[in-house]
Amino acid sequence: MKITVAETAGFCYGVSRAVELAEKAAGEGIPCVMLGPVIHNQTVIQHLAELGVELVQRVEEVPEGSLVILRSHGESKAVHDALADRGARVVDTTCPFVSRIHAIVRSAQEEGRQVIIIGTPGHPEVSSIAGWCRDPLIFQDAESLEKYFLNHAEMAGSPVTVVSQTTSTQEVWKKCEKTAKKLCTNLKFFDTICNATCARQSEAQRLAAQNDAVVVIGGRNSANTKQLFELCGKACPNTIWIERAEELSIAQFEKGASVAITAGASTPEWIIKEVYDKMSVENMEIEESFAELLEKSIKTLHTGEKVTGVVTAITPTEIQMDLGTKHAGYIPVDELTDDPTVKAEDLVKVGDEIEVIVVRVNDAEGVVSLSKKRLDSVKSWDDVEQACEDHTVMEGVVTEENKGGVVVSIKGVRVFIPASQTGVPRETPLTELLKQKVKLRITEVNRARRRVVGSIRAVAAAERAEKSAEVWNSIEVGKHYHGVVKSLTSYGAFVDIGGVDGMVHISELSWSRIKHPSEVVNPGDEVDVFVISFDAEKRKISLGMKDHSQDPWALFTEKYHVGDTAQVRIVKLMTFGAFAEIVPGVDGLIHISQLADHRIDKPSDVVKEGDVVDVKITDIDNDRKKVSLSVRALIEESQRVSDDGEGEAIVASADGESVEVAEKLAEEPETEE
Repeated sequence: MKITVAETAGFCYGVSRAVELAEKAAGEGIPCVMLGPVIHNQTVIQHLAELGVELVQRVEEVPEGSLVILRSHGESKAVHDALADRGARVVDTTCPFVSRIHAIVRSAQEEGRQVIIIGTPGHPEVSSIAGWCRDPLIFQDAESLEKYFLNHAEMAGSPVTVVSQTTSTQEVWKKCEKTAKKLCTNLKFFDTICNATCARQSEAQRLAAQNDAVVVIGGRNSANTKQLFELCGKACPNTIWIERAEELSIAQFEKGASVAITAGASTPEWIIKEVYDKMSVENMEIEESFAELLEKSIKTLHTGEKVTGVVTAITPTEIQMDLGTKHAGYIPVDELTDDPTVKAEDLVKVGDEIEVIVVRVNDAEGVVSLSKKRLDSVKSWDDVEQACEDHTVMEGVVTEENKGGVVVSIKGVRVFIPASQTGVPRETPLTELLKQKVKLRITEVNRARRRVVGSIRAVAAAERAEKSAEVWNSIEVGKHYHGVVKSLTSYGAFVDIGGVDGMVHISELSWSRIKHPSEVVNPGDEVDVFVISFDAEKRKISLGMKDHSQDPWALFTEKYHVGDTAQVRIVKLMTFGAFAEIVPGVDGLIHISQLADHRIDKPSDVVKEGDVVDVKITDIDNDRKKVSLSVRALIEESQRVSDDGEGEAIVASADGESVEVAEKLAEEPETEE
């Protein structure tokens, strides 16, 4: 028969601590009683009775002057107060995990929140938790929880705090959490299942799936043993629950079967060994195994020591770990990483084995504070020094603005970046870099002074130079690029096309006549451009944005003809007339003589830039791509209709002379007013 003993079988830290405290109290030589069984194991209770520890069930039964041992499941506040009133000397063996739940529900009550306990009603631990708050609600499963909420609609928006019995299962807890989130909008969840319980249940389920039979050892009134039995039974039909070795018959197992042994948290090692001895004549292996387990369980941890553990639970405030000892390990969320943008769930998962450093040991409560980021920081110093020597690029997160620069965290190592090396323009506040991931090069490392200096700008410059080389190696006239507008001038816009800046002249920004590039683009805009020309020696590139595939003149001549009426926009005033945009890219001239039906001194007497007016197209010169427009023609045409055609000869004469003069003037260089 192949026998496997679960590494997590037997006393957890809380139970072991309770028994040790009880045995120590029994040895003080004064009358000693336990108020309720210290743990759920009848053999241990008999052992304590032999040491002179009497069992009582109520405070009133405690003899005067006796030392009172409070059980590991904890007691209510009322019991503590009653014992204090009697002046009793108390030895409190409450499990630290349970004491933590007492503090949570007490705080919830002070905040005016309704407490919900997921656990077995009437169980000593659940009763003790309920005794630290007013009117808690207790549910054994998600079904009973849902039924209550559906019958009490007023609970939907009430502030609720939910905790769990330490020996509950993750399956029950997750179902309750999912149900509560559907029915209530103001919830606080605290996963208070003991990490040792989680580890024991996970290992038991794994062994049950891998073996032909499972023996579960523990008291019949032990909640965590019952959970083990039920979980193993789902994976292995041949699961047996016993309290002592005499209940077991070898005939229950087939010859050559593989059998796993696990035990509840209240089962001492010697009972487990007793069961194993009955099942196997090869006792040396189990004795050695128990010696190793015992050594692990009593191992002392020290501040600054590196330890390896398994993640058993992740909460909003901490990561719980099993260190393979009787200590409960916790990593506060702010000790997991220096990166404020990363969630704990993204870095570690339940079941992950990770290395951490011990920050503080509390042997009295069996709790160890741990840190991953501090250990990472120690390792990161070597990486930082190597990066400085090799001139390699590193990544980090900007965590704060400092005097004269910013601080970047690289796996826990603080790297100072002077303002001049951030790559941020002087007019831009450095706060814009906060919480951003950046690439940098380490320029100075002084480990003795814990000083590291780096440069973001150096990496950006190197990347830009590399991209620039790629652009110049492949550039050609007509090639298209997707770029970013870097800056504007009065004559155009500079566009970064990937490490190289090119110039888009104002005339190439739009078919329409514009006065300033800001009418079309702004710094930071993403634009599509193409190469008009370039000079590799002078490192100059001329770019265009206008779509030359559509000829504005062709669009104009397709839509308009001589004699048509058009609505145009005045774009420029000259001494001899006004230029107006007919369609984007095509302007026409309204000679000064054609701006009104009467003589004017200057165009600004009747129009201004931006005005929209109706005109008649009087001439189109396709060879020179020039258009003559007239406001006067429309006015006089309207008058002819009303005056039966009077004045036509005068208009025709005036038109012919004015258009000819205007065209000659338009051919001369334009001068801005």
